[in-house]
Amino acid sequence: MKQQRYDVVIVGGGAAGLSGALTLARARRSVLVIDAGEPRNAPASHVHNYLGRESTPPGELLAIGRGEVAGYGGEIVEGRVASAERLPGEGEKEGGFRVVLEGGSTVEARRLLVTTGLVDELPPVPGLAERWGREVLHCPYCHGREVADRPIGVLSTGPLAVHQALMWRQWSDDVTLFRHTGPEPTDEEYEQLAARGVAVVDGEVSGLEVTDDRFTGVRLAGGRVIPREALVIQARFTARSAVLESLGLIPVAQEMGGEVIGTYIPTDPVGATEVPGVWAAGNVTRLTEQVIGAAAAGLMTAGAINGDLIAEDTRTAVEARRRG
Repeated sequence: MKQQRYDVVIVGGGAAGLSGALTLARARRSVLVIDAGEPRNAPASHVHNYLGRESTPPGELLAIGRGEVAGYGGEIVEGRVASAERLPGEGEKEGGFRVVLEGGSTVEARRLLVTTGLVDELPPVPGLAERWGREVLHCPYCHGREVADRPIGVLSTGPLAVHQALMWRQWSDDVTLFRHTGPEPTDEEYEQLAARGVAVVDGEVSGLEVTDDRFTGVRLAGGRVIPREALVIQARFTARSAVLESLGLIPVAQEMGGEVIGTYIPTDPVGATEVPGVWAAGNVTRLTEQVIGAAAAGLMTAGAINGDLIAEDTRTAVEARRRG
């Protein structure tokens, strides 16, 4: 960190954070990005649906973004933020915030942008974590094309499973719904599954079959193995909200299809939280956002932050003019 106080400190250096940093640096704001180096999509081999960057490896996309931010004078440091606190203001000038990193070092900011993302909490089935992002998947728009026309399983742990099975049927005509711990489908859902040729297997799943470091099947509690080459799950999306919680913001539950799929920090449409001067973008506030959407959110929120800073700069200038 080259200075003690910045216009904006961004906590999190993924797509949303780097996009926000790039926008603010181009707006001639002093910007510091603090990144813990734990991108959500690290297990994935490629980023998809990102116009102009289709199939770019996630690490490569972030490296390109860091270089672009640095090219406009933005700073990026590795570190983990432990907490943040508001500083007292003076006159028309707001006090800003003190950001505390693990280890005790601090830095001040006029505004905070938190883009810490989320954590994917997987169902407690042995073997899922080791194959996550490879053959254990959750988003057809992220991975459907890569497993098209292959045998796909859908692990039911909640009421969204039937919807998932019908969706993934778009990419393969060999889809099996594993009932596992999820609710029994309704008569209407059974009819829909049958009409689309989706098989339904009762019984709990006890683990995955892996051969030569390749997922080959789903193992049921009774020992039966159903050959599959990909397994779809519903992860719980939990916002990395500790920094925001230290400022008094409370995560709320996100429901979809009658199921709680995770927690997020609410914001207004441009990313402002209920705490003045604190903004959020990306998966920490929008759980289902893909990479390109997170980048777009970072851009939009950064524009709003710059506008807020311009308003404060103008108030301060008016006050100084009146005094002198």
